[in-house]
Amino acid sequence: MPPATVEVSNAVVQRLVRDQRPDLADCPIERVANGWDNATFRLGDRLAVRLPRRAEAVPLILQEQRYLPDIARRSPVAVPVPGRPTSDFPWPWSIVRWVPGAAAADVGPAGRASAAKGLADFLLSLHVPAESGIPVNPFRGVPLTDRDGVLVERLKDHERYPQSAALRAVWAQACAAKVWGGPAMMLHGDLHPGNILLADDGSLAGVIDFGDVGAGDPAVDLAVGWLMFDAGTRRRFMRAFGSAVDGDTWMRARGWALILSTAMLSNSDDNPRMFAVGKFGIRQILGDGPILYL
Repeated sequence: MPPATVEVSNAVVQRLVRDQRPDLADCPIERVANGWDNATFRLGDRLAVRLPRRAEAVPLILQEQRYLPDIARRSPVAVPVPGRPTSDFPWPWSIVRWVPGAAAADVGPAGRASAAKGLADFLLSLHVPAESGIPVNPFRGVPLTDRDGVLVERLKDHERYPQSAALRAVWAQACAAKVWGGPAMMLHGDLHPGNILLADDGSLAGVIDFGDVGAGDPAVDLAVGWLMFDAGTRRRFMRAFGSAVDGDTWMRARGWALILSTAMLSNSDDNPRMFAVGKFGIRQILGDGPILYL
């Protein structure tokens, strides 16, 4: 994980809450997540505090604060709607609604199956034409060929990727698919099992971490089908979209699954949870074989 520019502790969060939201000053505070970009603390039973831990994450928090309220109005499941507190903390931060649920990354593949339809419904609600001015992330939702260099470099690590030849064939097929020709769509941009919450019965409870929200090819979000589900459940997930997603988009989605899986495998030696997500994704990608979708 990249080092923090600013270390955020329970004491820092407690001071921020006390100074800016004295009505919440008595709520217990507990760190619950420490990601690449942000730290999240639970605030009482119903709220959470989300703060950037490095300078590169500041624009991501601002994007969440700007675009999440509209996404939440359309979403069939809970997403964290940010507030806008101000403070002497050097960067913007948010008090958000706590979205209960277990991270899908901490649940085995069989326990994720019930979330397939709900996740498809969420993405159908999210993927609408983006309004003018919504940013394009240069690393997500762009043409797959823009990411060719980084993937080729990762696959040179033959010890980490002993199946590199097969993975290069998958990549070639994905890059040969027709490029996205529709309008730039609203994207989550970082949809993987660590950002998907499940209810006790395995159904979709919520989606979190919208720092990479932006506009572009929706195939990047559809890659979650390989990061989240085994082959049988993935087919149900894909069928839930019906004619809304064509075969070329699914082929590009598989390519995005390869980009995201290798990003996790190549950069998560100190994060077993994300390493496992990447490893699962590679296994699912290779298990599909060189097939055409729908």
